Amino acid sequence: MSARAPRTVVVDDSRFMRGLITDILESGGVEVVGQASDGREALSVVADRDPDVVTMDVEMPGMDGIEAVERLMADTPTPTLMLSAYTAEGAEETFEALDAGAVDFFAKPGGEVSMGVSRMEEQLVETVRSVAKADLSTAGSERREARATAAAGSAGAAEATESEPTATAIEPNTTLVIGSSTGGPDAVERVLSALPGGADLRGIVVQHMPEAFTGRFADRLDAACELSVREAEDGMRIGRGELAVARGGHHLEVANARDGRLRLSVIDEDRGQGVRPSANVTMESVAEVVDDPVVGVVLTGMGSDGTDGVRALSRAGARVLAQDEDSCVVYGMPKRAAETGCVDTVAPLEDIAAGITGEHA
Repeated sequence: MSARAPRTVVVDDSRFMRGLITDILESGGVEVVGQASDGREALSVVADRDPDVVTMDVEMPGMDGIEAVERLMADTPTPTLMLSAYTAEGAEETFEALDAGAVDFFAKPGGEVSMGVSRMEEQLVETVRSVAKADLSTAGSERREARATAAAGSAGAAEATESEPTATAIEPNTTLVIGSSTGGPDAVERVLSALPGGADLRGIVVQHMPEAFTGRFADRLDAACELSVREAEDGMRIGRGELAVARGGHHLEVANARDGRLRLSVIDEDRGQGVRPSANVTMESVAEVVDDPVVGVVLTGMGSDGTDGVRALSRAGARVLAQDEDSCVVYGMPKRAAETGCVDTVAPLEDIAAGITGEHA
């Protein structure tokens, strides 16, 4: 018996976009049970129709998508996918919606909107189906509370390091590579904010995210943790205490590793992975060129990206960790990674940082 089609409410202030998104979803086997033109109407429709998932525009007159998500998570928690403008401004608003409890986002492309969205029909349908299955245990107030706690811990640790470096069990010259997708922005931030700034660590975050968003994501991570975080640039070198976020729409490889520093290569080609950036591409390059200790991590996300990567890392002698099912928003990427038999530790999100530093190895 086939699984029941997810029931969806489509929220957008544009009648054209509501119709277009509805057509795309219904053509992909998703049942649209209601529409709304702004956040206030969305709250009423969701309460009445009780959908499995909501697609929510970010910018709307009256009650915008951010406020609507906050209210939704407080009153009738429902997995929500944000539809956001493909701009830096849209990225900022989208991250605010994720803070409020939205599960993931789908970026509206620029130019001819209808043509752009139509080309990504399959991806939109897949994302809606994935978000419909999301676990909301870390959404809304609980997610904001976790973020506030992590920020306070990071600030306290930063004060401590002024007088004495934070103790860590991590091996010298360790390279960290993290792969994540749906639910990843929050998960990555929580892991990095728990890492000590004094660790002899450098690394890469590969988060499935459009190009207009990864720079802002890097800025958020930089503000949230003791490590220095920047968006990757071609030819950039990173050393102790530095992390790079793979640029959206591109793959990222480690070109070489010398004297504890990694030189990065940003690649603008497909590579047949289905996603860009791909954790597989980055992890395989790390396995090939880095001789120092390596820790690979696969966090929440849909799909199977990272599966080939953890195989390569394991063959090269790296330690590999994966987030457990109970703490994942979507248990896709970590599940596929664990099924390879190449994952050394499967742990709750709250224990991943300790696993990276070797405290729970």
